[in-house]
Amino acid sequence: MSVEITAGMIKDLRERTGAGMSDCKKALTETAGNMEQASEFLRKKGLAAAAKKAGRIATEGAITSYIHNGRVGVMVEVNCETDFVAKTEDFQRFIKDVAMHIAGAHPAPLVVAEADMDPAAVEKEREIRIEAAKNPKQVPGEKLKVIPEAMIPKVVEGQIAKWKKDVCLLDQVWVRDPEGKKTIGALLNEIVAKLGENIKVRRFQRWELGEGLEKKKDDFAAEVAKQAGL
Repeated sequence: MSVEITAGMIKDLRERTGAGMSDCKKALTETAGNMEQASEFLRKKGLAAAAKKAGRIATEGAITSYIHNGRVGVMVEVNCETDFVAKTEDFQRFIKDVAMHIAGAHPAPLVVAEADMDPAAVEKEREIRIEAAKNPKQVPGEKLKVIPEAMIPKVVEGQIAKWKKDVCLLDQVWVRDPEGKKTIGALLNEIVAKLGENIKVRRFQRWELGEGLEKKKDDFAAEVAKQAGL
């Protein structure tokens, strides 16, 4: 039994995925109107499109900046193949969305992708987590969590894998996704499929006011006592 694909269904899928009208209609037709399956259909299409274009040279694009409340600043470079695409509203919106995400994401991203991670930084993180696993600290009100020594390497590797996803920009869930599922990588694949060019987030820089500075810690009780001559 065929399912009637309505304009409302197409509109809902387009709002959910950002795909074109014709692609949404085809996805709904292929999946008998199942919204979840249609979303997955479009996601896979986006991945395939991105894979086909990944080897093409992308030296155009744009650099944009975003400042949030004067406390967090971001600059990001996104490349594409042509100046024409770089000037489109869709491309400009994408690069702005990425900049805003970098400013608001918690934890803040450290690199674009896992391949960009410094092996020395990963090893240092591994050493810290191994040491913490060997010498667990008691949390007030909670049972002390002791990991058997033989299990520590496996547990730590699992923690490292999760940490990498937490700090790699393309693996982070987009802060503006209402469903809390779509990653920046998925958002990138969608714009590649929509604009038909190889598009890459090349690099970014994030600054936070006072970051890296030693904060002044005032002892209010001591200051009151001093003023009172105690």
